[in-house]
Formats: sequence, C-alpha cells, structure tokens
Amino acid sequence: MDFNDYQKRALTTNLTKDDRFLELMQQVLGLADEAGEVQSIFKKWIRDQDADFAKLDKANVTKELGDVLWYIAVIAHDLDIRLEDIAAANIEKLRSRKVRGTLTGSGDNR
Repeated sequence: MDFNDYQKRALTTNLTKDDRFLELMQQVLGLADEAGEVQSIFKKWIRDQDADFAKLDKANVTKELGDVLWYIAVIAHDLDIRLEDIAAANIEKLRSRKVRGTLTGSGDNR
C-alpha cells in the first residue's frame, strides 16, 4: 500500500464534523494524544523492563504508531496535503541536511 492509498483508506474511518475548525483541532489533539501513548510505552519499557529490547512490546508500538499515522493522514487531507507529498518533502529535507552535514544540531532551517 502506498501513502496516498493509505490516506484514502484512512478517510473512510474518519468521523467528520460540520465545523471544519473543530474537526481539525480534534484531530490535532488526537495526534498529540496518540504520540503520548507511544511515549508512554517507551517510558514504561525503560522503567519496568530496564530497556531490554527483548521485552519491548513491538505489537503495541505498531498499533500506536498506526494511530499516529492515521491522524497525520487525516489532518493532511483536511489541509489538502497528500501524505505522499509530506513523505517526499521530508526525505528531501533530510537528504539535503545530510549532504550539507547538518543532520545534527538544532533548528528547523539548518
């Protein structure tokens, strides 16, 4: 499945609201919530499993990362952005940083 196909399929499970702003804000907050769930898995893995890779619940990580991806796909659609374009632009940005030797450091415009 490619990014655009995923985005189309994700939209079939989106519950839309009449108010575009409220829908977008609900999705943005949902993205933050799901990203927090990914963080929580890793926090508990470090705290309870001493960061033992053999004990990392990859199935749960996969599930929560899927939820993050869903929110990204739906938010992008609401802003008329194709998921494929996000992926391509991100790879190009990172490629450019690598070529220029600026993968490390801080700031968006390096």
